[in-house]
Amino acid sequence: MKLDLDPAHASVPEPLLIEAMQLEDINAVTRIELLSFSTQWPHDAFANELRSNKLAHYFVGRVGSRIVAYGGIWVILEDSHVTTIAVDPDLRGRRYGERLLLHLLDKAIELGAAWMTLEVRESNVGAQQLYQKYGFTTVTTRKSYYSDNNESALVMWAGNLQGELYRARLDALRAKLR
Repeated sequence: MKLDLDPAHASVPEPLLIEAMQLEDINAVTRIELLSFSTQWPHDAFANELRSNKLAHYFVGRVGSRIVAYGGIWVILEDSHVTTIAVDPDLRGRRYGERLLLHLLDKAIELGAAWMTLEVRESNVGAQQLYQKYGFTTVTTRKSYYSDNNESALVMWAGNLQGELYRARLDALRAKLR
């Protein structure tokens, strides 16, 4: 019984399969969106991104056949922007969000981006710590950015994504995730 209580022997989270978001994934993505954010993207926003926005790259994370996470970026020349990222609240703490962020970074680098930016709520310290781990730093604050409660957003940037040092950082973090 003691072995079962030892965190070192806790069960390993199921693997996360990350693949391109498809139109048929939008209902599952919208469910996570509703559980994760006080203001959501409209259902058709995801469809428009997938159908019409050539700069957009959206992904879902699956455990088995269930979508448990999603995220997206826009890549515009050497800049990339995380547009959204979320994990089903029931499955947080299993590093699925970190795996998805790493995938978004890999995709941006593959497409030639040298920089990545995102906005994060001032109160979301956990997300800020994850982003800092991946080299993001706060460069400014957007006052009253979020319309639901007028909370400000921190604007964070990671740079030199194509550089040897950043790639080594990602390789080390990727190894820790395995």
